[in-house]
Amino acid sequence: MTELRQRRLRLAARWLFTVLIIGFVIRSVDASALFDELARVSLYVLLPALALTVFQVALSAWRWRYTVERLGLPLAYPVAVREYYLATFLNQVLPGGVLGDVNRAWRHGSGAGERLSAVHGVAIERLSGQLVLGLVVALSVSWLVSSGHLTFVSRGGGQWLVIIAVVVILGTWLVLRTAIASYLKRLRHDLYLSLLNCTVLPVQLGSSLLVLASYLGVFLCLAWGAGYLGGVESVAVIAGLGSILLLSMVIPLTVAGWGIREGAAAVLWPMVGLPAEQGVALSVGYGALVLVSSLPGVVFLFGGKPAKG
Repeated sequence: MTELRQRRLRLAARWLFTVLIIGFVIRSVDASALFDELARVSLYVLLPALALTVFQVALSAWRWRYTVERLGLPLAYPVAVREYYLATFLNQVLPGGVLGDVNRAWRHGSGAGERLSAVHGVAIERLSGQLVLGLVVALSVSWLVSSGHLTFVSRGGGQWLVIIAVVVILGTWLVLRTAIASYLKRLRHDLYLSLLNCTVLPVQLGSSLLVLASYLGVFLCLAWGAGYLGGVESVAVIAGLGSILLLSMVIPLTVAGWGIREGAAAVLWPMVGLPAEQGVALSVGYGALVLVSSLPGVVFLFGGKPAKG
């Protein structure tokens, strides 16, 4: 009972921390202007944006199935879609953004009778996406800086927010680096089979690039609906900034990246000469839409058997 109480306290503390960060970000910008920016988003863009999230889940489920089959585990595609929706919903409402994937690996391992390979399959599928995201962020930052769009002096003030963001990112990386390195040693063989093999790597990177494009497409739909897109250059700027926001969500400090993502938006948008409220509004709209898109996972929360082939 004590352990259960401690888990509930940690969950409540993480939610409280998330709410506090969101409140802090809202206080750091013009709240009235923020609500005006949110009101600009046309409801008509929600349909294509939600359609993109369906495509994202369908393709991600296919990537997961492709990965585990390289490891010799069966997984029917309809089951993969079901489990991915469940994992997406849990990632949206539980701290850290990975507990849904942990549950996905456990359910698949239980059904397939091979838990270690199931865990490896989920970890490698996630790694495939993070590798592509890291590459796209590096290219985006390089282009934004070289083209003069991004400067490292915040026109709206708040340079200290940049320092905090950098410290959090570096600190999280330093804490996790050793654990990741030792884990990858154990994964070496499975990594080769399902990711690094010369015949598999193009499939993994190509599918992950399409998944990332669907995420960025949601940002662009919301930006289009709010009237932020005025040409190819503005599309490239919003997409580049959106990729950085997606990377900020990897930091496992809040629930589903809430607060961290909005704080990053409040810092990044003034750096390209755009209002911080615009970036925070896009970030909030994105988070809300992804949460809504994950709701089909509720259907499988209390039902459905562990994933089998």
